Amino acid sequence: MPRSPFLQLIREHMQVQRYSQSTIHTYVYWIRDYIRFNDLRHPKTLTGEHVTSYLTYLACTRHVSAATQAIALNSLAFLYNKFLHQPLNNLPEFRRTSTQRKLPVVLSPAQVKQVLNQLRGVHYLLGALLYGSGLRRIEAIRLRVKDIDFDHLALRIWNGKGAKHRTVTLAAQLLPLLDKQISLVSLTLGQDVQNPKYAGVWMPNALAKKYPGETRQLGWQYLFPASKLAIDPQTGLWRRHHLDVSSMQKAVKLAAAKAGVNKQVSCHTLRHSFATHLLQNGADIRTVQEQLGHADVKTTEIYTHVLKRGGHGVLSPLGQLSRL
Repeated sequence: MPRSPFLQLIREHMQVQRYSQSTIHTYVYWIRDYIRFNDLRHPKTLTGEHVTSYLTYLACTRHVSAATQAIALNSLAFLYNKFLHQPLNNLPEFRRTSTQRKLPVVLSPAQVKQVLNQLRGVHYLLGALLYGSGLRRIEAIRLRVKDIDFDHLALRIWNGKGAKHRTVTLAAQLLPLLDKQISLVSLTLGQDVQNPKYAGVWMPNALAKKYPGETRQLGWQYLFPASKLAIDPQTGLWRRHHLDVSSMQKAVKLAAAKAGVNKQVSCHTLRHSFATHLLQNGADIRTVQEQLGHADVKTTEIYTHVLKRGGHGVLSPLGQLSRL
């Protein structure tokens, strides 16, 4: 399909709403696929039954996982509910995928230490926050200076997944590094304000209008700023955005390889390990749910399945042979 003006409008709408680039890419992918499935008909002319047929096709013909089918549904819900303003009310029942959800990859505490020891500079601090506070990669990258609560050892996460806010724990060991990082941010800000092109950091529209002077205040600056100023595509103004998300993913994968960890390691692996290790140490599952920002405790329960595997659930009979 050639580049579609309709899909471009969706991209621009999501950019204005400050969706992450990864979410924009994912949603546009599934919306495009849905349009192709329906012979390039405009979604406005389609109904909930077309959505149901598509989701059933994903399950029965393409055999996608339950998580992938859910992402496709979320993409179409955005398309109809928030872009076309044609809500998918009373969506007919569709065939749910029977593909089992994969257990998350979890590192041992020793392996986490090995991976973190291979990270340097801001990537080490980011990795330590992913594991130490159970953050999603984008949540860590989007942290602002004001989000750190030194007094209560906490981080404030704003507009996480599902546009939800939450407070998470902060390891005391990271305070010196965070203090140093804030000093670097302050130094960068001091240089930026001397630049006549600099329009201040991006802030949510309502807050930017209410507190226009805050765009140049330290508290609102990104904790992990980009290396240079860039033009904001929505406003045409020069700003300093946060660090590129992909750089962290590459750094973690490289660190795992250098550490000799023979597992599929990503930024999310550190978050998985955080949750699993909390449960191993006796934390209540509801507490872990709140820390992770899961809307449903069933999502958090996947980590209890991890704990029940191997030595945490069943004692291997091989150990009995040594006593014979």
